[in-house]
Amino acid sequence: QVQLVESGGGLVQAGGSLRLSCAASGSIFSINVMGWYRQAPGKQRELVAAITSGGSTMHVDSVKGRFTISRDNAKNTVYLQMNSLKPEDTAVYYCNAGYGGVASYKSGPYWGQGTQVTVSA
Repeated sequence: QVQLVESGGGLVQAGGSLRLSCAASGSIFSINVMGWYRQAPGKQRELVAAITSGGSTMHVDSVKGRFTISRDNAKNTVYLQMNSLKPEDTAVYYCNAGYGGVASYKSGPYWGQGTQVTVSA
């Protein structure tokens, strides 16, 4: 079992920044790759970024240059630094313990509860 707890969401104006955190506990030795997903109202959940335990990263095109995924293995925490936020980034953001590598990321069964990010115009 793996437990994931996200934090750091909130309301921010367009152009602003937020940093999301995802703290992992439980059977974390089994986790090689972690991902951040988001789900906007009426839309499917989509992968935003992923990172392996070795530090390889992937960011989808819509967030490249604005978002950065990172991790602190000593703290069992993954971060998503979000800069230059846009209204279309508004969504509930979830972290996930996945499988594969960053280029072939597959979501696993463990999800956090989600954290709301709202970007006003």
